[in-house]
Amino acid sequence: QLRQVIDELKDQPGALMPVLQKAQGIFGCVPMDVQKIIAEGLGVTLSEVYGVATFYAQFTLEPSGKYVISVCYVKGSQKVLDRLSEELNVPIGKTTADGLFTLNPTRCLGACGLAPVMTINEEVYGRLTPDDIPGILAKYREQA
Repeated sequence: QLRQVIDELKDQPGALMPVLQKAQGIFGCVPMDVQKIIAEGLGVTLSEVYGVATFYAQFTLEPSGKYVISVCYVKGSQKVLDRLSEELNVPIGKTTADGLFTLNPTRCLGACGLAPVMTINEEVYGRLTPDDIPGILAKYREQA
């Protein structure tokens, strides 16, 4: 399927971005083996593909969990992020072994007035304390 996309788009100017977007849609991420196929198919360097894939936040190099947790970097968020990492038993920037949660720090969620703030998929949680985290995670674990 990816090779078909590459064949359809390779002659268009700026094909790399739409090919990466399609690859992300097909695989849910753009790991190194997919990047190599894209580079070869488009006749660009692997470093160019990697540079674009890592520059834009829309692309991930690893599969994301069912619930993607994003924590904004401002106003006490480090304690919230640390508590999430501890409760989920996962390093920041990674996905839990069961594939349920991905924990990501982020620069901006557009809700600074609610800081410390996080989102879980599209749900916003503001004015958080580390002690809020176990109850919030329990809600998602029950839904899983």
